[in-house]
Amino acid sequence: MTCCDRHLHLGLTESVCPVCLATIPAERCAEGETVYLKKTCPEHGTTSTPVWRGLDSYLRWGQAARNFSQPPVCATEVKRGCPRDCGLCPDHLQQSCCVLLEVTSRCDLACPVCYASASRHGADASLAEIGGWLDTLAASGGRVHLQLSGGEPTVRDDLPEIVELIRSRGFDFVQLNSNGVRIAREPNYLAALAKAGLDCVFLQFDGVSDDVYQRLRGAKLLRLKTLAIRNCGEAGIGVVLTPTLVPGVNVDQIGAIVDFAIAETPAVRAVHFQPVSYFGRCPTSPDDASRITLPEVMEALIGYSGGTIRFGDFHPGAAENPYCSFSGRFVIGEGGRLRATGEKPQSCRGVPAKQESAECRGSARPSLEVARERRYVAGQWTRPDRPIQDPAGLDAFDAFLASRTGTLGLSGMAFQDAWTLDIERLRQCHVHVVAPDRRVIPFCAYNLTDCAGGALYRPQASTGSEET
Repeated sequence: MTCCDRHLHLGLTESVCPVCLATIPAERCAEGETVYLKKTCPEHGTTSTPVWRGLDSYLRWGQAARNFSQPPVCATEVKRGCPRDCGLCPDHLQQSCCVLLEVTSRCDLACPVCYASASRHGADASLAEIGGWLDTLAASGGRVHLQLSGGEPTVRDDLPEIVELIRSRGFDFVQLNSNGVRIAREPNYLAALAKAGLDCVFLQFDGVSDDVYQRLRGAKLLRLKTLAIRNCGEAGIGVVLTPTLVPGVNVDQIGAIVDFAIAETPAVRAVHFQPVSYFGRCPTSPDDASRITLPEVMEALIGYSGGTIRFGDFHPGAAENPYCSFSGRFVIGEGGRLRATGEKPQSCRGVPAKQESAECRGSARPSLEVARERRYVAGQWTRPDRPIQDPAGLDAFDAFLASRTGTLGLSGMAFQDAWTLDIERLRQCHVHVVAPDRRVIPFCAYNLTDCAGGALYRPQASTGSEET
């Protein structure tokens, strides 16, 4: 049925007002081939934002199986409703897979685009604070994947000690989210991280020309990015290239980024595209032309391949809402041409929600199935000559993952901002952040900011109380 003469009604949800962040009703509508999230704030009016360009793929993508697994332990009660009760609360529908630890709010760059609004001035979390975060995660979610983030984590001289601390607490997969500047300039620092047990670097990598970095990061960085990758290769650390895609800046370099990744395998294990989200520090307010959606990224990859990649080679995530991500695994053939492996990507999903406790009182220890699927994700992003050790009896599976040389992962994730936030999607999020007060908060909620930069959760971006 239609919600008006020009729109096809696709479902109801809730969202927030981009001006005041009040929770308001929202509708998913299609106009032509574009799917919009439309909502009206009684005080600030109506917004309509494209969230998916390609109606046929939207309908097919939405048929993917959805696997829910409530958090084993909930730290907050449901009082005001999503997104204001994060902690996690009993209404959340997915346990943690990847959890970010923001070990500093400092950065050695001043990027014009930054979800954390980081600067050269800020503060570091103490080792005692970080230890407390690890205690919280151990009690509430078991051995999740951990990503050290910020700010720029490598501004800390004691980052190897933090990696050692994480390993000593039994967490077996540690990533670093980095701009790569220090690991390019100081191989000995990177070697210390590798010795401490770092598995993987999520390297900010926006393009293959310096004009892209000048616009998005405020400096010419391509030489340092390349050197950081080479240093990681020598240190035996896997690299995931993470481009932030901004229309009019670097979308035309999607294929060139993949070619660059192929040339840098096996150090580079994957490319993880992230369409720009308008939270934190952004130079302009978004309009329709300033957004690129996941199916457009997939179509660009298909066009780049010359026919060796098909839309069916990509799959939605098995844990998060299907409209949050895509992924595919590819063999690098002769001449650098890519061919799908035929593997169906797995994720950090648990058992169906109906088998979980409604009060979030399950065991904090993940099932063997969850452990296996976390291992699958880790196996894609770890160097094949550095298999993960595991005391849980998954040696044969590790051997399978380690044997896959000559492959490259291509994936993407659409983080939500105040214009695109869909509460249904948010409740299925499995990428979380540990807040300074130890609450575990979905990434998109933690980074959510209004038009003026005010936040619900992030301390650096907040202009007032969390209780907005």
